Amino acid sequence: MGPAVRIDYPTVEYLLDQPIGAGEGPLWSAGEQALYFIDIRGPALFRLSLNSRKLDRWVMPSTIGGFGLCRDGRLIVALRGGVHYFDPAAERFELICHPEADRPMNRLNDAKVSPDGRFFVGSMDTRPEKERVASLFRIDPDGEVTRMFGNLIVSNGLAWSPDGKTLYHSDSRSSYVQSFEYDTKTGALSNRRLVVELTEDDGRPDGAACDAEGFYWSAGVTAGCLNRITPDGRIDRKVMLPVPAPTMPCFGGADLKTMFVTSLTSARTGTEVAGTVIAFPVDVPGAPVARFGENILAKSA
Repeated sequence: MGPAVRIDYPTVEYLLDQPIGAGEGPLWSAGEQALYFIDIRGPALFRLSLNSRKLDRWVMPSTIGGFGLCRDGRLIVALRGGVHYFDPAAERFELICHPEADRPMNRLNDAKVSPDGRFFVGSMDTRPEKERVASLFRIDPDGEVTRMFGNLIVSNGLAWSPDGKTLYHSDSRSSYVQSFEYDTKTGALSNRRLVVELTEDDGRPDGAACDAEGFYWSAGVTAGCLNRITPDGRIDRKVMLPVPAPTMPCFGGADLKTMFVTSLTSARTGTEVAGTVIAFPVDVPGAPVARFGENILAKSA
């Protein structure tokens, strides 16, 4: 038998006074001391200022699956109609690319900026049959688009190790987490490795984040928990949450030791519980997340 799995039941703080349908994509903005997140079903983008608790909301023109921060105060957003720059001050969109304009049955989903400043975004099949027609794409700061790989149903779970050399990724419908060696100079992927397969009871893998020790935190959307997974694929810790369907964790706060988790509206436990955002302290800080066009690895070198 391997080491026992640590199980935590944290005391959480609820950050929203209003329900959201499908909370996703929490992202900490250190410069603003604010948490950005989305409601896929809104479709809307939110910014919660942690000190004042002021909540800003921007309605999106189509379903939003993911986003990242940019260096100039704009955001890069993955909408059903393609990847755009979004200027929240002017509420203006500027199209960068539409990676799957030829696949109207797909929409863009989970997205994250890599430590070397590239935007990765996956797609998903929105049809009931859920076939392997989705892909993962990389968008470079100069606008060049590269299809990294396909054969996916629901691309999800993007997160990088603290040194930027490992990319983690999941397919929510296939319930596995995989990893790749990541070339921080070219953005290329190599040496795919299956990290772990998770059952519905474990928690089907949704959004994710990495901590400073290199462990991968996966939202178990079917089990009301976060799974902290070792690089070699063992569940090291299970954090049980008071929300039935957590969708993605994010490290934030001044020391990156506050865990923020979004959730979606779910009746998994027999009673419908609205989507929300919760927060609780953790003992290991998160790995920082870059902004589009920003190489945080160069800063730490």
